[in-house]
Amino acid sequence: MSFKLEGPVLEGALVRLEPLEHRHAADLAVAAEEDRGTYAFTWVPRAAEIADYIDTQLARAATGKLAPYAQVSVASGRAVGATSYWEPRSWHSDDRLDAIEVGFTWLARSAQGTGINAEAKLLLFQHAFEEWGVSRVDLKTDARNERSRAAIESVGARFEGVLRNWSRSWAPGEEGRLRDSAIFSVTAGEWAECRGRLEKRVAGFLTRRAATPGPTPVVGL
Repeated sequence: MSFKLEGPVLEGALVRLEPLEHRHAADLAVAAEEDRGTYAFTWVPRAAEIADYIDTQLARAATGKLAPYAQVSVASGRAVGATSYWEPRSWHSDDRLDAIEVGFTWLARSAQGTGINAEAKLLLFQHAFEEWGVSRVDLKTDARNERSRAAIESVGARFEGVLRNWSRSWAPGEEGRLRDSAIFSVTAGEWAECRGRLEKRVAGFLTRRAATPGPTPVVGL
């Protein structure tokens, strides 16, 4: 496959997805230390690990298998988390991309439930389906992570099953162990419905924000 995975800036009303760089490190160090109990089975670097974390993601990007992003709050201008395109796949000999995963996603506690996750998925899915022409977008999480599974389902992805001993566990105290991964997807045929659903959710968050003075309250996933 000659397709080159490069993630452009993706701009929304709530979040701007910027290709991850070391200039995001200070913001991400603050974001990573907010109420770490909300991360559960998701690995999020500690503040002191952010520089190495960015180096690791950029090294993966250099292999052509990852396009990492900082999730930047439009309201504050600060990076509040990260996400990525991951594992581009093609079953043809031409330059066509058939499938991509969205993963390596985390958000600071203060950014959870604000619509940033929903709009980030809208931007990522839209670019994948409408610019790259993929047939499917994958998402996966630790099968035990009910919060993450609910968040994935809330953006319109369909549960496909559990792959046993699929990848490294990030749960505290499980270093060196494997986890079962719950697999979700959105296909090209489902994209129109999914897009409408996400646009409606984002519009709801924008309406609530406009009606509420001060910081956006945390409401739902």
